[in-house]
Amino acid sequence: MTDTASGLPPAQTVSTGFVVAIVGFFSSFPIVLHGLDAMGADHMQAASGLMAASLSMGIAGILLSLWTKQPVSVAWSTPGAALLAISAAPPGGFDGAVGAFLIAGLLTLVAGLFRPLGRLAASIPAPLAQAMLSGVLFSICIVPFQAVAATPWTTLPIVLTWFIMGRINRLVAVPAAVLMAAFVVLYVSDFSVPLPNTPFTQLHITWPTFSVEATLGIALPLFIVTMATQNIPGIAVMKSYGYTPSAGPLLSTVGAASMMSSLIGAPATCLAAITAAMCSNDESHPNPAQRYWSAAMAGLFYCLLGIFAAIITAFAAAAPPLVLGTLAGIALLGVFANSAQAALDDAGYREAAAITFLITASGITVFGLGGAVWGLIAGGIVQLVKDRQTT
Repeated sequence: MTDTASGLPPAQTVSTGFVVAIVGFFSSFPIVLHGLDAMGADHMQAASGLMAASLSMGIAGILLSLWTKQPVSVAWSTPGAALLAISAAPPGGFDGAVGAFLIAGLLTLVAGLFRPLGRLAASIPAPLAQAMLSGVLFSICIVPFQAVAATPWTTLPIVLTWFIMGRINRLVAVPAAVLMAAFVVLYVSDFSVPLPNTPFTQLHITWPTFSVEATLGIALPLFIVTMATQNIPGIAVMKSYGYTPSAGPLLSTVGAASMMSSLIGAPATCLAAITAAMCSNDESHPNPAQRYWSAAMAGLFYCLLGIFAAIITAFAAAAPPLVLGTLAGIALLGVFANSAQAALDDAGYREAAAITFLITASGITVFGLGGAVWGLIAGGIVQLVKDRQTT
């Protein structure tokens, strides 16, 4: 129990927060780096973006948990980063991408303050949102298998580590694969990875530029996929454990955090779903009133990990071809399987969901809009026509 005199968090919540941070960070940072690279970020901008994303979700998680006294777990948008990884860099390069990140954060902020926008985002049929997500993830999740065929000596050990450790404990599978990848990088570089002069990451401000193409092709899909697959499920997870989060303040807070961190290169900050369950269940703490400490401590550890993002990106820069893509793919396989099942499970939406998935996965770009946007539009039209025919 909490030492009320000292105000210190219970030891169990400290250990839970540490596990949450390790799982949350190392299970998905390759995807964030992959997305930033696709948007045209250089090495310094990628390191700054990774640090900003860690600090943003860490500070937001600490503030929201201590303020609400509920286990509000905050994360970076892994599905959003996956969307960036398959998208073409916008006009203006990374400056244009930062402008899109800023607009996506603004939309989240407005969704928290202006309920009709939040309800509009929530009104997107879940099967179509999940189909869009699985279409985004498809091209990323096939990379590990392509990599094993192309460069087995550097990627097969990573995949085998992930598979074997996953049979023992699913939560440690990806972190174990990250450690194996780090060893592979060290081995192929003769244990001489060029590290930064200082272990601490330097902030790098990127001034945004704005364009219609980036707004429609990146900002809007980033907002939709993050709302549908992270923010809304994150609130639902907390409710399932008996908590009563107020959606408006939570959304406006992570939206504001996204806007501020976007100028330092971070894509999107959002409410977490998987780690929210880790912070909200009985293993976090026997007393539900004390579990908010787990989310707050996870935020603290996220901040500590973000400070050393430059070292992580140095390893990523020294990685052989396809190693980072392999890590991103295996980290997202579970998410892909769950989203594909959710997309096709409802027979009434199956045809529209399949069309959404296929168009999204095709990677087409028409009039500056990527496959995710066209997939959602086409799937929505198909479903509307089908609904009219059945009424």
